[in-house]
Amino acid sequence: MDATTHYKYNPTEEERLSIFIASCIESAAEATGTSSEAMYQRMQRIGLIKDYIVPCYNVLHAESRQNVTEDILKTIAIWEKKEMKND
Repeated sequence: MDATTHYKYNPTEEERLSIFIASCIESAAEATGTSSEAMYQRMQRIGLIKDYIVPCYNVLHAESRQNVTEDILKTIAIWEKKEMKND
């Protein structure tokens, strides 16, 4: 192989979704000053990943990173508040 050989990586749709979910977690964690692990646990606890990010992926990934982060943080607040009322 020489220096002019280029590798083209074409991720699958599942890989794209996983990358997007990871970026949502990281952006929300950074915006709130928490770790990615803590934000992941928080999102998992309320079902945000499987019940919001995954089903809304086609709409969300077309938005700016800032808008997605703001939307996710607002949704977390609403869902956690609703969860507290149900306890």
